[in-house]
Amino acid sequence: MYKLWILVTLISLSTFELCLRADALYGPSSPVVQLTSSNFKSKVLNSNGVVLVEFFAPWCGHCQSLTPIWEKAAKVLKGVVTVAALDADAHKSLAQEYGIKGFPTIKVFVPGKPPIDYQGAREAKPIADFAFKQVKGLLKDRLDGKTSGTSKEKSEPSASVELDSSNFDELVIKSKDIWIVEFFAPWCGHCKNLAPEWKKAAKNLKGKVKLGHVDCDADKSLMSRFDVKGFPTILVFGADKGSPSTYEGARTASAIESFAEVILETNSLPAEVTELTGPDVMDEKCGSAAICFISFLPDILDSKAEGRNKYLEMLLFTAEKYKRSPYSFVWASAGKQADLEKNVGVGGYGYPAMVAVSMKKGVYVPLRSAFERDPIVKFVKEAGDGGRGNLPLGNSPVILKTEAWDGKDGEIIEEDEFSLEELMGGSEETATKDEL
Repeated sequence: MYKLWILVTLISLSTFELCLRADALYGPSSPVVQLTSSNFKSKVLNSNGVVLVEFFAPWCGHCQSLTPIWEKAAKVLKGVVTVAALDADAHKSLAQEYGIKGFPTIKVFVPGKPPIDYQGAREAKPIADFAFKQVKGLLKDRLDGKTSGTSKEKSEPSASVELDSSNFDELVIKSKDIWIVEFFAPWCGHCKNLAPEWKKAAKNLKGKVKLGHVDCDADKSLMSRFDVKGFPTILVFGADKGSPSTYEGARTASAIESFAEVILETNSLPAEVTELTGPDVMDEKCGSAAICFISFLPDILDSKAEGRNKYLEMLLFTAEKYKRSPYSFVWASAGKQADLEKNVGVGGYGYPAMVAVSMKKGVYVPLRSAFERDPIVKFVKEAGDGGRGNLPLGNSPVILKTEAWDGKDGEIIEEDEFSLEELMGGSEETATKDEL
């Protein structure tokens, strides 16, 4: 029994040692630099020299076998190259950002360049040789004047404004300017690749569109506020105070600049509310718009020009407020587009009426409150935020070609007078003779 107890104890101690080693492959006295999400930027991304990074998992057998070799390489390269390691189990998001799918994975970080994978033998000498080759390449670039990523580039101020919770509302939300804001994490590989493009775009757009950036590691509250879930996320903020839109274009300076120029051109044009006078107007204004707001105004005989112009002024006010949003505003006189009215159920609400239509999604939602300025503005905002109670549009409505309103009061068309004889198709005398 005593021998059995000793055997169980020894097995338990061996298991404990294995688990301990698996949980901490590199101790406090190891020459290998221990990396975390907190120090990755300072130790790796902001380094002026070459850094070798091993992404490992503590339970990985190959990682455990590499440990003494990696420590030997760290001793050999001490003072020349930084040799570091990151526990990918403890810092999964950082490992995912660099596309780590197997262990161990070794990446080499050289200032001013994207990281590259080390594919050589897992021995100290070939690792050291490869690292030294990167050092020579870095020195050659500097001698040739290629200073990308060096202190010269870092000293050049960026036109992109650094934003955080303390200045975001004042600079962006309350601004009348267009802002394009990058939400990034300093350890993010894609963000690092975007950095020079973003800097170039900010410089070229200076004085036209404002670019800013938010470090989500340093300020997580803004990340949460705008529901940022990945890096980099680029949001566009306008003067309409509505929800920001997401930039989905290419992450190059030229693409960002082209996008900004389009926004500028769009917003330099006056807002408009267009009369729906035919299918061409429907296609142009509602076909490509995210939401098309269609108003049905009373017949000109009911409202006269003064009343109709008041309605149009309200619509123009709303269009101006949301002109930086991908919306369009059109109107039609009561009864002129009967099939469209039938499709969106306007008959049940009377005139004036408004519906928000998405031709792409084939849905609509009616304005159920008063046709007044404040309720209309609120309706547009709610529709843009997603809204509720969407109804199916059904078949594509038939849009008729009609005459545009001339801006004048309507006139009652007087019919020519006719006699009873004309109504009956002849005189009473003729009718009597025929009967006879």
